[in-house]
Amino acid sequence: MIYTVTLNPALDKTVEIPSLKVDAVNRITSMRTDPGGKGINVSKVIRELGRESIATGILGGSTGRTICAALDAMGIRNSFRFVEGETRTNLKVIDPVNHTNTDLNEPGVTVSREILDDLLGELARKAGEGDIVVLSGSLPKGAPQDTYGVWVRAFRNAGAKVVLDVDGALLEAGIKESPCLIKPNEHELSALMGEKLSSPAELAEASRALMERCGIEKIVVSMGADGALYVTERETLYAEGLKVPVKSTVGAGDSVVAALAVSEEAGSSLEDTIRLSTACGAANVMCSGTQAAKYDVIRELIPRVVFRRL
Repeated sequence: MIYTVTLNPALDKTVEIPSLKVDAVNRITSMRTDPGGKGINVSKVIRELGRESIATGILGGSTGRTICAALDAMGIRNSFRFVEGETRTNLKVIDPVNHTNTDLNEPGVTVSREILDDLLGELARKAGEGDIVVLSGSLPKGAPQDTYGVWVRAFRNAGAKVVLDVDGALLEAGIKESPCLIKPNEHELSALMGEKLSSPAELAEASRALMERCGIEKIVVSMGADGALYVTERETLYAEGLKVPVKSTVGAGDSVVAALAVSEEAGSSLEDTIRLSTACGAANVMCSGTQAAKYDVIRELIPRVVFRRL
């Protein structure tokens, strides 16, 4: 089973405003609302890939109940811990004329270490050998900065494989406990290594150094439209980015993580993993909002994926 953990979810409201202007009245031309947060986005894509996951984490108030109802309607299994307060609503503004994406994110609920420890204990008793746990996204207010390190260690001790997709100090804390896989972008990897990395060769060398230092099995470095680098203990492959019409880049990384988790659970080859994850990421940017791309679109893109060994 794949568990996706979203500790700071959101109800994502995505609007389109052509030629957005600051300090002026703007007219919304289209709008959609989706249950969001990185882990929830991952579960939505897993469902489109025909696999099953359990979405879990922290929710609060009427917004939290709206998110649960939406997940139920999608047929996504979920088991969230409700706390006091109101889950945040995030506004994502897409300007199709200037090709910009602007996020306005609310802070969300406040949680204590006790609440997090209680939820972790419950989940660690469920997730075990053969399970995949995806930890991704920001932390709610009140959560200690070492939260992801604590959670990686607990799930790893339970026998589950952890996919970690966070950045900054949260990533630094998490990698100390040796997750199975991480997915930084080139800027996040540069920050971790304390030097600017740009070429695939530089990113590959840094990834291997990080794997040896922290006991990480696999690293996927996303490079936006330039593609991605896939590094394992035995090989390094570079996948070119697919050229597709872009509606929104929101959630593209989550689509890649979903494909990585599905591939890890299925024991797919690295080549098949690259094809699926590259196609998922490209299909996502063709969508508006944080809804998952349909599998028919993903399937059509898979044969177009080009990669090579470094």
